[in-house]
Amino acid sequence: MPTITRYATPASGRAFPPFSMAVRHGGTLYVSGLGPLDVQGRIHRADFAAQFAQVIENLKTVLADAGADMTRILKTSVLLVRATDVPEMNRLYAAAFPAEHMPARTTSVVAALPVPDFLLEIEAFVAVD
Repeated sequence: MPTITRYATPASGRAFPPFSMAVRHGGTLYVSGLGPLDVQGRIHRADFAAQFAQVIENLKTVLADAGADMTRILKTSVLLVRATDVPEMNRLYAAAFPAEHMPARTTSVVAALPVPDFLLEIEAFVAVD
């Protein structure tokens, strides 16, 4: 039976709701929806590009903690609160994921996210060795 490993980044604690940042079961890592908070709990309000960059940085941190990287992502789900951000998200997303490692993706525009200043959130399924 495969082991289940839970990750809560950063290791020193976090000011987030009660959930694991990621859970590994067998060869799959399930990454929770990551928002744009930095390690000090700050957010770039109303700046979509800065929030996207922070989410990607947070994703890379969780992946590194689990022994993976961006090339191992199988699928993402991107949640946006503004439909007008879709074109910019596509541009930033293409830059964050090299074409040879582009994961499958679902993009949804939602009414709100749990933190009112969040403009996006990204979750991922990742292949791990």
